[in-house]
Amino acid sequence: MSALICGSIAFDTIMVFQDQFKNHILPEQVHILNVSFLVPDMRREFGGCAGNIAYNLRLLGGVGHPMATVGSDFTPYEQWMDRCGVSRAHITVVEGSYTAQAYITTDQDDNQITAFHPGAMNYSHQNKVSQANGVSLGIVSPDGRQGMIDHARQFSEAGIPFIFDPGQGMPLFDRQDLLDFVEQASWLAFNDYEAKLMEERTGLSPSQLVERVEGVIVTGGGEGSTIYADGRIFDVPAAPVQSLVDPTGCGDAYRAGLLYGLMNQMDWATTGRIASLMGAAKIEHAGTQNHHFTADEFADRFKQAFGYSFA
Repeated sequence: MSALICGSIAFDTIMVFQDQFKNHILPEQVHILNVSFLVPDMRREFGGCAGNIAYNLRLLGGVGHPMATVGSDFTPYEQWMDRCGVSRAHITVVEGSYTAQAYITTDQDDNQITAFHPGAMNYSHQNKVSQANGVSLGIVSPDGRQGMIDHARQFSEAGIPFIFDPGQGMPLFDRQDLLDFVEQASWLAFNDYEAKLMEERTGLSPSQLVERVEGVIVTGGGEGSTIYADGRIFDVPAAPVQSLVDPTGCGDAYRAGLLYGLMNQMDWATTGRIASLMGAAKIEHAGTQNHHFTADEFADRFKQAFGYSFA
């Protein structure tokens, strides 16, 4: 089985301000704000939801095809994908645009100021699910608004089951949009904040949403995750971690684990634990695509963490 991963491809430029923002931003003067932060530490990472999910699925040995629109500056990311063995078959270059870019400045209190330029992501609707042959599973993750709407509808019309994962794209949609996604999707994935926002927007709690789909997955970071499916509620523990370095991208790693479990017809308890361990492996490294392991190493770590083998 192979999965089509619809979502963003982005460069993340991450800078560290070796002080506290509050020492330089005067609350009574924010109406005339004019500040500059010296950031001696900076790194540029390969990111975006589709890129991150595809990278993590590849680590697990799954076959995933990211579908995204990128700009004419994509070459370094293209070379990275090739080195990692991640498919570029459904990556479309939009000439005259930049690849989506996030500029993130973090202070010593872990506060963040982020500027995000969507760039070519705004053209994601130019890609069509029908362009991907032979896929049996999909995911609609944060992307351009019209692209998310179109790809969900196209998955549904093609009879391809898919996960709807709105993530930070949630504010783009009103109540009816979200209900349409629920009607089309097979599974829904949220973090705990997004699940609350979904309930506020639609009036439907996870236990009510699962009456309309096959499963609802809600992640809670270090508190583990909850899966509503098959008439049951599965409480999935967080996997043990060796160190807490960077939570950015953990949700994408978790979703790669979900796809892997679904692609291999695994039970929900095991699927959730694979996803949980993927998040743990990611959080131990800075950046979203800097963690590495072999399939055997992952299997061994899974057995140590949960006391049984999934293979």
